[in-house]
Amino acid sequence: QVQVVESGGGLVQAGGSLRLSCSASGSILSPNAMGWYRQAPGKQRELVASISSGGKKRYGEAVEGRFTISRDNDKNTVYLQMTSLKLEGTGVYYCTLNEGMAVARNRGYWGQGTQVTVSS
Repeated sequence: QVQVVESGGGLVQAGGSLRLSCSASGSILSPNAMGWYRQAPGKQRELVASISSGGKKRYGEAVEGRFTISRDNDKNTVYLQMTSLKLEGTGVYYCTLNEGMAVARNRGYWGQGTQVTVSS
């Protein structure tokens, strides 16, 4: 059983920055991948960024060059540094851990989500 908890969401002005944190605990297998998905109302969750335990990173097209994902393998903690935030970045950000090579929308373990609201 794995538990995932994220934090760091809030209200930020367009163009601003925000840093999200996520920690996983429990019986976590390696290799694994951790990442972030964003979900807007009425929309499917979309990948924001992910990083494997080996350090391989993946970014969604919408955030490439603006967001940076990193992790501390010893603590099973992942961070998402978000800069140059846009209005369309608003949504609930969910952290996930999947045991294997990559995160997946309908697999793995998920946190409760943290709200990010970008204002004009």
